[in-house]
Formats: sequence, C-alpha cells, structure tokens
Amino acid sequence: MLPTNASSISVGIRLWPGGRTRTRGWGMLVEIAVGAVVSFLGWISMQVWLHRRHMKLLVSCWLRPRKRVRVSVSVLLRLQDDDCYVLFASVRRPGSYGPPGGVAKYRPSATSALRRLGFQEESRQRPDMRHDLRGFIPGWSLAGFARWWNTAEQRENFGECLSRELAEELAEVGYPGLAGSHVGGMAFLLMHTVIDGPRSAPGRPYRQIRFFEICELDPAVAGTHLLRQALLDVAADTSEQRVILASGEDIEYGRHQAGYIQPQSAFLLGTHRLHADLPPLRMQ
Repeated sequence: MLPTNASSISVGIRLWPGGRTRTRGWGMLVEIAVGAVVSFLGWISMQVWLHRRHMKLLVSCWLRPRKRVRVSVSVLLRLQDDDCYVLFASVRRPGSYGPPGGVAKYRPSATSALRRLGFQEESRQRPDMRHDLRGFIPGWSLAGFARWWNTAEQRENFGECLSRELAEELAEVGYPGLAGSHVGGMAFLLMHTVIDGPRSAPGRPYRQIRFFEICELDPAVAGTHLLRQALLDVAADTSEQRVILASGEDIEYGRHQAGYIQPQSAFLLGTHRLHADLPPLRMQ
C-alpha cells in the first residue's frame, strides 16, 4: 500500500535541522567544488596568458616552486665577417674565447621589484660586480623574473651594457685605445634573444637559467664602421692571440686551434647551446 503522507514520499532522504535536506546539502557542496575548479582553471589560463612567451619557465615554476635557481642576464655582441666571428680571450677562463659582452646591471630603482621576486645577488668577487643581474631566485618567481626581464625596464638596456662591457674588455685584451676613440658613440641593434635553461649546474645544488640578448653594431650610426673594421683588422692578424676570428664550424665544434670556444658563442649562430660550460678560475 502506497503511503498517503506526502512528506514520506522522498525515499532515503532525511530532513536536516532547519528543514534542509541532505540532497540540498550535497548540491551546495557540488556547486562550491565546481566553482573552485572553474576559478582554478581561470587562474591557470591567466598565468598561461601572462607568461605565454616563457611556457617552459612556467612549467618549471610549478614543478619545483621552492627550489633555488641561479639566473643571469647578459648581452653579447655579434661581429661577423662572412662566416667568421670576432671573439675575445677570456680572463676568467684562460685558453678560451667568447663574444664581447657580459652581464647587465640593474638600476637602484629595481631593488624593490627584485626583492618581491626573491632575488638575492650573487656574492661579489670584485667591486665592479655590484648590481650585476646575476643571483638566485626561488623557482616560484622564475616566470615573473622572465616577464620583468622582458620589459627591459629598471636595468641597463643592451646598448648601455655593451658600451660598458666593450670598454672594459677592449682594455683587458690590450686595446684600450679603441674603447676611448669609438665606443662612446656606438649604437647597437637587438637581433634576437635566448633563454638558456633551466639546466643543472655541474657540482652545484641548483639549476641555472641565463637570459641573453644578441646584438650587432648599428651600421646607420656614423663611426660604427670604424670600430667594426678596427676589430676585424685586429682579429685577422694571425699573430694576435687575444682577439680572434672563429668560423661558424669552429663554434659548433667548440675549439679554434688550441683554444676552447665558450658555449655561449653558439648563440651568435642561433638559439641552441651546443657544449657544456667551461669552469672559471677559482677566486682566492
């Protein structure tokens, strides 16, 4: 016989205090769960859009958010003549050669932004390394650091960095006169950028990522061709051991005669590293 009381028709459902049913309670939980999933997917979509240029770094952030990562920002000069490239002897890695250029510096105005990203400047081995964009950040801020780097704000632009580095390195290889007569009025063109890594640092408990800007001398600026020709003339002198002309094949192989070619030289040719790092001299 069917029940006549309408309140007993709901089979397996009991009234909760206040008149709410268990079915309605589960429905609210489902709605909350669905809302949370939708919000999370929306956040994921926003992160993907914000960091669309650096998806590899974004994935790395998610996989190892608390691991420390070493980062550096550098600018390199590509000075090419046919299939040959001007390389300078390295002071920190004797017996090896690399393209002119070096680590960019951040401006004092960037201190708060870098602090929010957890940036810790690497221990300075020389006074001139102050404010170098070379240090450590937590993995969770890696994509944010890449986005900050991409804005090119609050740091040396590629022209400022190269002008400073060229003056220093020309003096190191024995041609300070070229720096004094040409570098101050030089201008440069950005050709391409490279994000190298993340990759393991041999013998170190961290991974590292390097950000590179590859530039050339701007031929439209008066006097630029004079510096270019002067450097090509020096490099073409076979008796000169501090400035050389290395072929693309030399760079791919990793050696020029008896000298090693530093791995970042490969970025003059394209965007892929071909060889492992050469360890620098230990600083006493």
